[in-house]
Amino acid sequence: MKKLEIPNARTQAYIIEVEIQRSDDSRYDHRLHGVLLVARGQSCKEVSILLGHTVKTIENWVNRFNSGGFGALRDEKRTGRPTKLSKSQLDEVERDIHVNPLELKYNQNLWDGKLLRYHIEKKFDVDLSVRQCQRIFKKFNFRQRKPRPMSAKSDPQKQEEFKKN
Repeated sequence: MKKLEIPNARTQAYIIEVEIQRSDDSRYDHRLHGVLLVARGQSCKEVSILLGHTVKTIENWVNRFNSGGFGALRDEKRTGRPTKLSKSQLDEVERDIHVNPLELKYNQNLWDGKLLRYHIEKKFDVDLSVRQCQRIFKKFNFRQRKPRPMSAKSDPQKQEEFKKN
């Protein structure tokens, strides 16, 4: 029988690994396969080489299965860090970002992460990172619009004529 090969095997292997990590169910199935291989007589070291994990990871899976059964192989709920802003503060932020920053006495007319960070710190005395402020924009489906670039030598009248209506 002819040996099957996958074109771009290294790239495809990486893509498959990413796909496994994308969902709770696929990670659970992956752990089940690891435990199954150990149950069929392979060592944790052999399974770790096959599945691309450390020996300790495979041992953890087997120990979790032995102590808690199938449910122990599922991902536990991860709550993450509590938000620094309360629900009412987030509601206020959502209202504020729909107002032109100039009306709130800022020196720019478009919201960006830096301005929102400054606004939240000034209004609520809460220090957030610029990246976290960008996540807040995303959470509220707020699309940051940037002005069209204008050439220094351009003719504004010709530009208006050229723009699509």
